[in-house]
Amino acid sequence: MGVYTLKASQKIPASKEEVWDFISSPKNLKEITPDYMGFEIQTELPEKMYPGMMIQYKVSPILGIKMTWVTEITHVEHEKFFVDEQRVGPYSMWHHQHHIQEIPGGILMEDIIDYQPPMGLLGDIANSLFIARQLNEIFTYRKEAVEKRFGVFK
Repeated sequence: MGVYTLKASQKIPASKEEVWDFISSPKNLKEITPDYMGFEIQTELPEKMYPGMMIQYKVSPILGIKMTWVTEITHVEHEKFFVDEQRVGPYSMWHHQHHIQEIPGGILMEDIIDYQPPMGLLGDIANSLFIARQLNEIFTYRKEAVEKRFGVFK
């Protein structure tokens, strides 16, 4: 039963305020999630997240099968980072850190996801066969969606 880490980073030609306003609004999650995931927010959402906030989604990560995913926003430091953790969902464990920091010309956004697939050894095999690849595809899509919104960093 392995625990895996995915790291993704992206430079964004925008201000800290613009990027934070975008990423800290749960309503924008659908915009940065591939359509094939069948992502549907089930919760009434405020404009901005806060520690303790619970968000329920429906997702279809495998073969179009709908499943419930509930995350809790566990930590928020305004214009610096936030953390979401899975409470119900497809993983045995999911801990996702979202960080932003100013750099010359814009913002560096970094994600660190520690996750554990379900089903022990079978989950480890599934991770090597398709889960890790699918997560990388999701973050590639997200990078393209963020570039579409804010432009390409030069």
